[in-house]
Amino acid sequence: MMQYTYSLILFFTVVICFVASFDKRLRFDREFVPFLKASVIVALFFIAWDVWFTSRGVWWFNTKYTLGIVLAGLPLEEWLFFIFIPFSCVFTYFCLDKFFRWQHLSAFNNIIVFVSIIVCAVVALRYADRIYTLVTAVVTILTLLVFHFVMRVQWISQASLVFTVLMLGFLPVNGILTGTGLESPIVNYNPADFMGIRVLTIPIEDAVYGYTQFLWVLYFFKKFQTRAHDSNS
Repeated sequence: MMQYTYSLILFFTVVICFVASFDKRLRFDREFVPFLKASVIVALFFIAWDVWFTSRGVWWFNTKYTLGIVLAGLPLEEWLFFIFIPFSCVFTYFCLDKFFRWQHLSAFNNIIVFVSIIVCAVVALRYADRIYTLVTAVVTILTLLVFHFVMRVQWISQASLVFTVLMLGFLPVNGILTGTGLESPIVNYNPADFMGIRVLTIPIEDAVYGYTQFLWVLYFFKKFQTRAHDSNS
């Protein structure tokens, strides 16, 4: 039963959102294709990052909690992670965007972007010798610069609010992955490669990593969603 732990985490993370997608008030099932396209594109980068870090020993996986199927050094469950977790995140954003008028939150975009960039820049300079911390901070800075100043997206505040709400689910899910309630962690980290600041058992870098991934999936989702709707009109 232990080998199903990671699989069950993914299943329970996504099952409620998946079933709710078919609700006639939501019909997120009509957005499955745009979502899959977006998540696969973003996954290509983040899986490459994952493979690289795993090969360097930045993190590694306890295979007694996985099915034992390994691709490019990553358990199958880790590959599925980049589809299942973004699904729940984008679904949550979709629901809130559908039922709430929150466009006024865009007024906070400048504050969120500038504060985030400054904090990430300070962290990157302070922990330049910690590869997980450094790469995460730099990727986040570049992401926010591109979205805010090049793409001129208007939903950074909305996405940030959603991700903050999603932290309620992130903590137990990532907590189990990093060892909460288990004899040993599913995902292990080299102490020399990150700041060492944890929320429960979760390295703080994991939250920033997840935030950046969410922003990119949401960006491409909106792009593909718009194209799909235009082609059907």
